[in-house]
Amino acid sequence: MSILRLFRVSKTLNHHDGTLMPDLPTTDERRGGVIDNAIYVDGVRTSSPASLDETYELLRERRGLAWIGLYRPTEDEINSVANEFELHDLAVEDAISAHQRPKLERYGHTLFAVLRPARYLDDVERVEFGELHVFIGPEFVVTVRHAESPDLAHVRRRLEENPDLLCRGPEAILYAILDQVVDEYGPVVAGLENDIDEIEDQLFNTGDDTVSRRIYELSREVMEFQRTTKPLLDILTALERGFEKYRVDVELQRNLRDVHDHVIRIVERADSYRALLQNALTVHATMVGQRQNAEMQQLTESSLAQNEEVKKISAWAAILFAPTLVGTIYGMNFDYLPGSDWILGFPVAILATVTTGLILYLVFKRRRWL
Repeated sequence: MSILRLFRVSKTLNHHDGTLMPDLPTTDERRGGVIDNAIYVDGVRTSSPASLDETYELLRERRGLAWIGLYRPTEDEINSVANEFELHDLAVEDAISAHQRPKLERYGHTLFAVLRPARYLDDVERVEFGELHVFIGPEFVVTVRHAESPDLAHVRRRLEENPDLLCRGPEAILYAILDQVVDEYGPVVAGLENDIDEIEDQLFNTGDDTVSRRIYELSREVMEFQRTTKPLLDILTALERGFEKYRVDVELQRNLRDVHDHVIRIVERADSYRALLQNALTVHATMVGQRQNAEMQQLTESSLAQNEEVKKISAWAAILFAPTLVGTIYGMNFDYLPGSDWILGFPVAILATVTTGLILYLVFKRRRWL
């Protein structure tokens, strides 16, 4: 049975909804240190040593495979493993300091891989990235985990339930771990896709200006996811190039190619998500600009309307100024006022007032103030 078929059957039994969610670590795992320690002979677990020193002794006594699982180990624990299996100083330094990008390096007969698992946190709608270091030697596998994922306990149980696969050697464990890491990317892809759908609804339906911040934050997560998944293509390609040189089992070659195809699809979807978010940010900026232009246009139209009203008021005030002036002058209480005893004084004053108002009216009308 292939790794992929084995994992799919296990997922169906453990998760009725078809999704893969890693179990939370036990209390011992949260404390860190040696999580699981076993010796395998012909794919069967023959002993579970209580300490690293006991593991070393048993491995020297019998020909087999040691799988040591460490979770946030101390420097002493890593150095103990490094001294026993003659691990390269640079690889050990990377395992201690962590914060490495995914990569695959070979030091003599030892293969060192750095993987970046990820899981989607539904409660906060955020992607959490971890880090896993794997040392592969002819007779040992050492895993150093710095986060809650991937769930290597599931990987160990699945391989122990399939001795035919486990007896193929350390490479089988590496491929199973790779497949588990890639499978756990599935819920992350689904979570990111759901977030993008929500952003599109928020962008076109609600018009919420805060959507730009959400787009930016999600873009950062997608970029980090790309930096996590893309290097896997180089890692898997490098492993494939070593098929003939290291005489990798044919079944493991098929499993590795299947994982490679899965990674290609995930990388392509991550690329499409980044393009969608960039387009969404551009569309949002365009929509904000259009709303601002519409508001400016309304403000301009309102200002123009106010100007027209001011013109009309000013024009009528000027027209009424002439009779007001005449009436004010002839309404003065003086004993002698020029023209007051003239028989045509009143008609002339009225005619001058009306003529002045009419001229002003025609002038303002021609200038379209009225």
